[in-house]
Amino acid sequence: MKYFVTLRSRTYEIDVGGGRVTVDGEPSEAHLAAVPGTPLYHLLLAGNSWTVAAQSLDESRGTAPLRWALGAVGERFEVEAVDDRTRQIQALTGRPTPPTGGGVVKAPMPGLVVRVEVTVGQRVDVGTGLVVVEAMKMENELRAQRAGVVETVHVAAGQTVDKGASLITLASVPNAEPSG
Repeated sequence: MKYFVTLRSRTYEIDVGGGRVTVDGEPSEAHLAAVPGTPLYHLLLAGNSWTVAAQSLDESRGTAPLRWALGAVGERFEVEAVDDRTRQIQALTGRPTPPTGGGVVKAPMPGLVVRVEVTVGQRVDVGTGLVVVEAMKMENELRAQRAGVVETVHVAAGQTVDKGASLITLASVPNAEPSG
């Protein structure tokens, strides 16, 4: 099945099937297995092993999630994934472009806030570190996926958080240029 995955303003064409994945024309062997009772997955890709945390960012029920927060190697990434059919429908219906900036950064899994790296009123660019959460003895730095201004800091260092807890709220920046 063909998907289009957007990460940091770049869209990748991904074809999945038969234990193989092709990313922008480059084939690799791939296997993915869920870790029962957790948001974690084991990914074997081109002979390399990864543990990936996945959290849907879509609140709607009954439809396949389009936006995901993925955590791997201490990094958090927000991605949008659509299959080929959905992408064609979006092109025909003139789907609006998602707004730039703003949003709530949520905890991808339960953990301990190690440090908050921003203050209210601070302007942030894509990739700016916002908060570090320790989960399963790994520090995960959550970074801004869009430019914005820190509107609210919901947590403090030393605080424990549940999966999905609001950590930082970013407001849109007027006339923000998309970065990436």
